[in-house]
Amino acid sequence: MSTSTPASSTSVLVVNSGSSSVKYQLVDPASGDAIASGIVERIGDALGSVKHVAHGDTTRREVPVPDHAEALRLVLGLFDEIGPDLASANVVAVGHRVVQGGDLFDGPTLVTPEVEQQIEELSPLAPLHNPANLTGIRVAQALLPDVPHVVVFDTAFFRTLPDAAATYAVEASVAAEHKVRRYGAHGTSHQYVSQQVAQILDRPLEDLHQIVLHLGNGASASAVRGGVAVETSMGLTPLEGLVMGTRSGDVDPAVVFHLHRNAGMSIDEIDDLLNRRSGVKGLAGESDFRALHDLVAEGHAGARLALDVYLHRLRKYVGAYHAVLGRLDVITFTAGIGENDDIVRLGALSGLEALGIEVDAARNEGRKSEPTVISPDGAKVTVLVVPTNEELAIARQALDVIGA
Repeated sequence: MSTSTPASSTSVLVVNSGSSSVKYQLVDPASGDAIASGIVERIGDALGSVKHVAHGDTTRREVPVPDHAEALRLVLGLFDEIGPDLASANVVAVGHRVVQGGDLFDGPTLVTPEVEQQIEELSPLAPLHNPANLTGIRVAQALLPDVPHVVVFDTAFFRTLPDAAATYAVEASVAAEHKVRRYGAHGTSHQYVSQQVAQILDRPLEDLHQIVLHLGNGASASAVRGGVAVETSMGLTPLEGLVMGTRSGDVDPAVVFHLHRNAGMSIDEIDDLLNRRSGVKGLAGESDFRALHDLVAEGHAGARLALDVYLHRLRKYVGAYHAVLGRLDVITFTAGIGENDDIVRLGALSGLEALGIEVDAARNEGRKSEPTVISPDGAKVTVLVVPTNEELAIARQALDVIGA
């Protein structure tokens, strides 16, 4: 990590405000370096935690953090106390992650009162995310009023989905009135990674047919043709699609009716079940994949089933997206599990050799902190691991908006 920023360079402070946390990173968009980063967690609890990483050192503190305003005041205080000094870093913008941009935003946008109102109006589509994102924007504007603030939407990359991919077969008037359609999520990561692939392979982005697998605690797949998203696994909300750490992914919608009618569960209880108590955790009792692999090695039947279900769903989406694209050039793994879990990477693509998809076991072995080809030489489909960097993507998009 860099210890200082040259006086001639500029930086962007990237803020990701969650319901009970604020993540941040000071980014040099030109070099791609993270100058400093950190997180404030347990906002609203009796005692919050703060981590600030700068100059190669990590500072940790436990202090009361009653609200997001205090969280951001703590962050700015750490920059003043420990560094790097934000004035010397020449911060030219603050970039904010917002989950849901609906059908209103197809790219990064300068924050205005009208944009804030629109983010608020979209909150029913992301009730756990947009209100917290908006709180972070408003607090940051109050504390950093002298620089422009830019919002980057998780859904923007997927505004290009064809109608056939974005439309649910729900009565058209109901869907239109309540904005029911596929929006996707993790779009900033999918866009960044698919663009990086073209640079890594030294091939025109317009010529590539790609599948990107963003595998973290939340997981999503996308099909990208010529740099344009044509399909993605997450839907109206981030619940649809792949099996995830605590989310079920695809289920028959009638599961909701069944549990309500026969188990007496309320809508809120079913929401909690499918979002927080399902997925790998629901099957194995553990959402951390390192612990999951340990359980599999010990012969834990639930853990074995959880891993099998997870990998089966991945293979199913890869096959489906191969069909959507018509031709497949590249599959890329990214995010925490995608970058670090060689068991998942190998298992997700095993049995797909007839589609030209192969993984070289030796190349695949271990964690990957740099872009790495893990397919054999001469393979019809190139398989890559590419670390994602959503903060850098947000910082660069913010610069594009302000014209710096």
